Amino acid sequence: MGWWEETSDSIQSVLGVSLSQLLSLFVIAAVAIALERVITRYLSRVAKRARLAPNVANSSVLTFRLLILLGAVAAAIRVGGLPTEWFVAFSALGGAAVGFASTKTIGNFIAGLYLLAARPFRVGDYVRIGAIEGIVQEMTINYTKILTIGNNIVSISNLQIMDRDITNYLYESNERDGLICYTFEIGFDHSITTDKIAKIFNEVFEQYDGKVPQKPSHMLVRSAGFDRVYMVFLYVKRPEDIFALRPQIAEEVFKRWDKERTKTNK
Repeated sequence: MGWWEETSDSIQSVLGVSLSQLLSLFVIAAVAIALERVITRYLSRVAKRARLAPNVANSSVLTFRLLILLGAVAAAIRVGGLPTEWFVAFSALGGAAVGFASTKTIGNFIAGLYLLAARPFRVGDYVRIGAIEGIVQEMTINYTKILTIGNNIVSISNLQIMDRDITNYLYESNERDGLICYTFEIGFDHSITTDKIAKIFNEVFEQYDGKVPQKPSHMLVRSAGFDRVYMVFLYVKRPEDIFALRPQIAEEVFKRWDKERTKTNK
């Protein structure tokens, strides 16, 4: 009997596992550790880009660590030579635990992972999700919290977000200067000329020169048979400032537009 066979027999007699099984266990442990490090680093980068709260990022990392651990344990049990009945019982127990879990909770978890990867919005973005409009305050694995103009926090399950239309009004964000630009559309009919509409915008925007980080601007984005639609660019330092700035500008623009239309109809 050679040295390899003697060593293998000695290990098997002491530990109850063969040398090949022991090597397989080492490989499983190494792969699990490497996978845990790669996923942890990736999730940390995603959480930083998405501006997630620390507790949300930690929960995501902990969840994936638990999944990797369960997978490694299941593989080790199988390689370690545990009787098949034990493995079947372990699998059945895990399946029963998953079965008892709420279907919506699992769906929210999967939807949350998708939102973190796809990033249709981030914390601080002004968004419309279905009929809910406001600033994203927090993103978790299960829910997204929106601060509305009425200063209410609305929690929307991530599973519901997947079934709704999402509009992100963020145009650009300059983190160095702390400047945030949001865009909104304002539509008019053809009762007055484009020159007069441009004059209205300029008059209104001049009032905010020096009162906001950067003077608002506008751009014609489309013109159809019944209306013209303009894109308005608003610049703020804090996302919450848009709650007051947007309706004020819209009200002043439409007041001037009504006056011009009245003059034209006389």
